[in-house]
Amino acid sequence: MTFAGEIADHYARYRRGFGPAALAFVRERLRAGPDALVVDLGCGTGQLAVPLSAHVRHVLGVDPEPDMLRHAYAAAGRAGATGATSWMLGSDADVPGLAGLLGRSAVQAVTISNAVHFMDTGRLFAGLTDVLAPGGRVAVIANGTPVWLQDPAWSRALRRFLGERYGTDASGSRCTDAAVLARCREDMAAAGLATEQHRLDLRAAVTPEWLAGNLVSAMPPEWLPADMREFADAVATAVRSAQPAGGLVEDVPVTVLAGVRA
Repeated sequence: MTFAGEIADHYARYRRGFGPAALAFVRERLRAGPDALVVDLGCGTGQLAVPLSAHVRHVLGVDPEPDMLRHAYAAAGRAGATGATSWMLGSDADVPGLAGLLGRSAVQAVTISNAVHFMDTGRLFAGLTDVLAPGGRVAVIANGTPVWLQDPAWSRALRRFLGERYGTDASGSRCTDAAVLARCREDMAAAGLATEQHRLDLRAAVTPEWLAGNLVSAMPPEWLPADMREFADAVATAVRSAQPAGGLVEDVPVTVLAGVRA
């Protein structure tokens, strides 16, 4: 999956961020105070790093896609958070170097939101023990479920739409799901991290336009629509055929799997 160009633009605009309730839930599980240094791995467009930076000393966002970091930097500027955030081009493969850059045991929390399924979790959690302070936490966060993999009629309609348009309903898409979280728990334990898992259930209204933009943010480049207006209209037709009364509502489970260094 490549998060560049138009895909990154739609990610910044249409991916679900962290509202007050979700952010408070994550902060409580991190237990990172105002003096904490936090690393956000796979930070994307800064949807967690930027709001979190208002509550800690500094957040270092790390991502392998320059276009995602460009959006993150812009978001920090709009939020007045440029002094509390830094951005680094890199991936989970660069974790062993963080101790040399930041200092051993210098980081109070590491967050990985909707990105751990792209990472080598065994190597990742073993490497993080050098950079985490005693009592520090690494939090794997799942902020909702892909919009085309949910139970409501409108989501089932999206799966049918994808199947008809692209020949696949994308039901095998990678995401931070229960199986990924279970693997993370095993790898955290192997790295000597005590684990705990928490969940918060939220709900949010969605629109056909937002659903179309969200789909584009998760597409392989070869699927990108040549005409975004036509694509959005086709998505709207699909979901309204399944739920003509409107009132589209998404269940948004926010799960935090925390690994705690002794």
